[in-house]
Amino acid sequence: MIEITGLVKTLYGGGHEVKILKSLDLTIPTGQFLAVTGQSGSGKTTLLSLIAGLDNSTTGQIVIDGQDITKLNEDELALLRGKRFGFIFQNFHLIPTLTALENVVLAAELNSTPGATKKATDLLGTVGLGDRLHHYPAQLSGGEQQRLSLARAFVNEPDIILADEPTGNLDSKNSDRIIELLLELHRVKQATIILVTHEQHVAERSERILTLADGKIASDRLNP
Repeated sequence: MIEITGLVKTLYGGGHEVKILKSLDLTIPTGQFLAVTGQSGSGKTTLLSLIAGLDNSTTGQIVIDGQDITKLNEDELALLRGKRFGFIFQNFHLIPTLTALENVVLAAELNSTPGATKKATDLLGTVGLGDRLHHYPAQLSGGEQQRLSLARAFVNEPDIILADEPTGNLDSKNSDRIIELLLELHRVKQATIILVTHEQHVAERSERILTLADGKIASDRLNP
């Protein structure tokens, strides 16, 4: 599904050049659960942002199902993100003035997904928030807020889920529950999942582990 060739991301400032990614080549098959690991500054989040079209590469190609997204304009990228991607963030990015149900319904309605309310209600039940539909984010714990963001990410049945440190702000118990839910939703929905994490025990739950170091691929292994 995703083919990355010669991907380079360079930042310029103060007369200096900093290469964040250095000519990455990577293929991610449809339906794979890939964990991307590495120390801070290794390029993990930059790679995720480039795949999502949230940032522009310096050179290189990112081809999704035969379409080179590096050649798309911002309107085309926005349409692509709405139709094909689901996002899970470390800091949740929920709308505080909307209830749990409304946060998920809004994501569906913005994408013109039919049956938005039923889908949102069903997904919230799946992630264990069926009795919290009308609670606001501030009334939910950190683990519950992240489960809410999982439901929001999957409501449009995207082909690709991009998760940036989804367990970074959670304790070990809630972290384990989020990963279990992510694995279950992956099994049921068959989406491709790219998860950025610095936690090795989280990465070990994936099908494949890619480790970045200094903007390059240090290791790439399948996880039995």
